[in-house]
Amino acid sequence: MIAYIWPIALIVLSNLFYNICAKSFPSVLNPFAALTITYLVAAVASLVLYFLTREEKSALLLEYAKANWVPYAFGLCLLGLEAGFIYTYKAGWPISSAYIITSAFLAILLIVVGYLLYKEPISWNKIVGVAVCLLGLWIINR
Repeated sequence: MIAYIWPIALIVLSNLFYNICAKSFPSVLNPFAALTITYLVAAVASLVLYFLTREEKSALLLEYAKANWVPYAFGLCLLGLEAGFIYTYKAGWPISSAYIITSAFLAILLIVVGYLLYKEPISWNKIVGVAVCLLGLWIINR
């Protein structure tokens, strides 16, 4: 049960602090300069965690050889997310609604992507969920 729950808790706590950090960047600091620090810290932490969690004693370069296009695209996605949130908060969006609004749109898009790319069924529960998301967006923007 813990193996099922801890990743969700990690995501929720990480997202909480992620948004606090994105909202708290110094306004005089160029977001891309800040992200170079961010990625340096993430790279060092990832390297340490790689060595702490690897099951076999394979070399890091051998692990890199297993990569396809996904980690590279993922890096660009992360850059877009982080720069997007930093600029969103710099533009004055409140922390209490910016993430909710982007998450609602994302949830709707992921239902479509799940259906088109992964053949996930669109149930009535999902349709009602989309309606609730749209209603929530309408209420937030009133």
